[in-house]
Amino acid sequence: MTGQDKFTRFVDKYPHDHRAFFNRPDISRRRFFQIAGTGVTASYIAVNKAQACTEQVSQQVTLQNKAKNVIFILLAGAPSHTDTFDLKVLNGTTPAAFKPTVINGINWPTGILPKLGTQLGNVAIVRSMQAWALVHSLAQRWTQIGRNPSAALGNISPNIGSVVALETAAQRLPNQVFPGFLGLNSPSAADNGYFPATYAPFRVVPSVNGIPNTTNALGQARYNTIFQRIHQIDDPLRVNAPLGSPLGTTVEDYDEFYSAANQLMYNPVVQQAFTFSSADSVRYGSTSFGNACLIAKQVLAANQGTRFIQITLGNWDMHQDIYGTQNAKGNNLFTLCPQFDNGVGTLLADLQTSGLLSETLVVMVGEFGRTTGPVTPALGRDHLPQQSVLFAGAGVHGGKLIGATNAAGSDTTDFGWSRQRYVKPEDVEATIYSALGINYTTVRCDDPFQRGFEYVPFSSQNLYGPIDELWT
Repeated sequence: MTGQDKFTRFVDKYPHDHRAFFNRPDISRRRFFQIAGTGVTASYIAVNKAQACTEQVSQQVTLQNKAKNVIFILLAGAPSHTDTFDLKVLNGTTPAAFKPTVINGINWPTGILPKLGTQLGNVAIVRSMQAWALVHSLAQRWTQIGRNPSAALGNISPNIGSVVALETAAQRLPNQVFPGFLGLNSPSAADNGYFPATYAPFRVVPSVNGIPNTTNALGQARYNTIFQRIHQIDDPLRVNAPLGSPLGTTVEDYDEFYSAANQLMYNPVVQQAFTFSSADSVRYGSTSFGNACLIAKQVLAANQGTRFIQITLGNWDMHQDIYGTQNAKGNNLFTLCPQFDNGVGTLLADLQTSGLLSETLVVMVGEFGRTTGPVTPALGRDHLPQQSVLFAGAGVHGGKLIGATNAAGSDTTDFGWSRQRYVKPEDVEATIYSALGINYTTVRCDDPFQRGFEYVPFSSQNLYGPIDELWT
């Protein structure tokens, strides 16, 4: 029995549904009363009742512990893997302007991703990944939280970045004032879930002016007076609230927001990290995504406590005119890939030059892939589970392919890693935690329902795990 066969059997046997909520099997009102009439209601409910989690636990596992930071690049909308990271050249379909070139044994579209092509020596590509879902909203959140958003605890599950921020909080130094989790160009990023607001993504859209409102028109002295007065008035209820106060943690979160924001005010380190020159912006492509990559580099260089940075680049949902044959200036691979290429290609080069690449894991992934072979009648590509995910930095062996697909790129022919099955979003999540030295088998008992929140689902069954082949 193959690894994939065992995995599929486990998923079939245990409650591990990966369909959207409205597609799940359910019990009708009539069926409920039928069960009640047979006298087995109590046993039915008992079997389906979750047991309370009473003690936080972790298993003994080997962790890579090679990374200090993570840059997580979400390619929202799902790029076509066979036109980019798993290039398949089809006569009469693949544009000649793609300029396919073999680099380090990797067939690469140098016409649309030239800068990233020069960085392939630092990049490992996993081509055996498959998504669980093909609905954008579902799969995109799945990628960020490492579990089914419509399953139990899915709606209160934190972003991977929030887990990283929480787990690394104890390592922060007193002078580090940046948030642990920074979300660039990510207004819709998954948030902190049930975790305290301290670990929520600090969302910023980069601009030459840096973070807005870090100064006050009344001047610094007057601002300090106002801030002190707020504490004088609010602290009795907000900071020193009586036990059992109905205000709850929401007000405590506000206090944490105020304190964190105050540390960013009139801070020259903040201004230096979050502003940039027009010349630097040009180097990164003069785009919003490129500016986000530039800010990510500067924030990590500042070493002010940010450990996880999410950058989102959307518009990969190309059901029509994917090659721009109808509208060369519209949303197509020839207009979007250069934005991605200039930003990521320059980011990797600069991180390597500064030495930060050796301690920063860079992950690039979409929510799923796209149909293969000739384009559709609409000259685009539709949704497909098969996809690729890219890793770089933190000791990852670059110039490496893990897994292989068939001639069309529609399915995996060689899984390429020890578990001998498709790589899933949960495995990518486990890989990130392992790279940072975070035990991915941790089960917390502080969730509101006391079910036990697993950093990576089904850890006790060893269902998911890190892609250690990235480092071997």
